[in-house]
Amino acid sequence: MILISGATGGIGGEICRLLKETGTPFRALCRKGEQVQDFQKKGIDAIIGDFDRPETLASALRGIETMFLITPPTPQQVDQETAAIDAAQKVGVGRIVKISASDSNVLSPVPWAKSHALIDHHLRASGINWTILKPTAFMQNFLWFKDPITKGFLPQVTGSGSVSWVDTRDVARVAATVLTQDGHEGATYFLTGPETIDMKEASSRFSKAIGHKVRYLDLPSPLFWLILRLTGNSNWMAKGLVVQFADVVAGHHDIDPTFEIERLTGKPPHTFGDFIQDHRKEFAR
Repeated sequence: MILISGATGGIGGEICRLLKETGTPFRALCRKGEQVQDFQKKGIDAIIGDFDRPETLASALRGIETMFLITPPTPQQVDQETAAIDAAQKVGVGRIVKISASDSNVLSPVPWAKSHALIDHHLRASGINWTILKPTAFMQNFLWFKDPITKGFLPQVTGSGSVSWVDTRDVARVAATVLTQDGHEGATYFLTGPETIDMKEASSRFSKAIGHKVRYLDLPSPLFWLILRLTGNSNWMAKGLVVQFADVVAGHHDIDPTFEIERLTGKPPHTFGDFIQDHRKEFAR
């Protein structure tokens, strides 16, 4: 039996869809009773479990051989995921497949990059078999800027820095693959899109695909922070994103394409053009 955390999120939800499609037995981990009911109506096994309340995890993990571990980036991420790992170790879970980050580093100024590195080290030392997936920045992050894009602007602080943007659907596809196969124990996979593009090129791709001109605005960091705050991000998240884009990306510190997605799944990853077309209605005027 496989336990899927983050089952109501983008990556976890897509994994659930893929596993259900193939008839693979799994259980969705939910924080709320209504979420459990929604999954059960779809014929999916689901159970209550909350990483902020470790005492709820033992029953959720009982009988689980493999766990998929993902949490959103928050100041509590290290505590949440280490508690999940410790609970899994106590009940005898055999393997954890974890989402990390391509730029994870214990000395990183990007808060979630540091968090992922600390959690990765804890997982490796736990005695549980592990597989760590390290994706680059998600294409879906562009949806944060759908409102300015509809008005013809793409605000960022990345200068000429480029990223091998990856589609979350491909990350989920890799996760579903390694969750259901043997031979991935002790492996770390860096997951990227098929090419690196900078914001100027991204703006050009948007312009061609959605039928109106989109211009890249390379903003000062304080103004970009303000835009992030106005679009609903917490101060902690906004500050982290400014550092990530203005330092890691603008400084050309991200990784080149690895082609691991096609090697692991037999299918090439989505292109940036695929992503835009699939969300064209959200970006178009």
